[in-house]
Amino acid sequence: MFTPHPSSILTEYFAHKPWQGAEPTDARFLFVGLDANYADDIERSPIFPSLLEYHEDGPGFWRTHGVHHPFLLPGYKGDGRRYHLAFGKIGFRPRHADLVSFIELLHVPTVGRSSLVPGDLRRSHLERVRHGMFAGKARFVFVSAGVQRLLAATGMFPEVRQVQHNLGALRVLHESEGRIILLHLHFSNYGKFEQQLRVEASEIAGLLARDDA
Repeated sequence: MFTPHPSSILTEYFAHKPWQGAEPTDARFLFVGLDANYADDIERSPIFPSLLEYHEDGPGFWRTHGVHHPFLLPGYKGDGRRYHLAFGKIGFRPRHADLVSFIELLHVPTVGRSSLVPGDLRRSHLERVRHGMFAGKARFVFVSAGVQRLLAATGMFPEVRQVQHNLGALRVLHESEGRIILLHLHFSNYGKFEQQLRVEASEIAGLLARDDA
């Protein structure tokens, strides 16, 4: 169950590019989420023009503004900022903008809390997700536990049903042909999960250093 976002402008931008950052098949680091959630009054936010700029050209936005997402711009304190602050601690820089993509399992932006089931998901969009995960340029694909469960429940992603082995603090769900799918903590976690988030961020930074080498 989910509530589509009421902004027709945002929905139109999302329909044109139902991902964030680089195009999923071109990215080397692909982060798979559940749904793209925004405040219901996002159109009245001072960052809304920047948000549309970002959805039009995520890598260009990153290189221009020096931050990977408009939720990190000065003055924004709403939902989603915690996630992107935690992601920012990994160490990706504007020069990596073309290497990083975020794609969600749901094909539309949402508002409020969602509790997704396979029936909420559009098959054509899941095929896009699968192509990004298994047929694109991604070397490292990251999913949280909630994403893993829903991927497995669709029946379209049998490769991610169980952990195969550990890679430091990260857990490997699938590995083949120079590509690895990793289970990680959702970046919005906090409190007792802070230490684990820091350790995992360090592990991902190590993968970035390996890719840069």
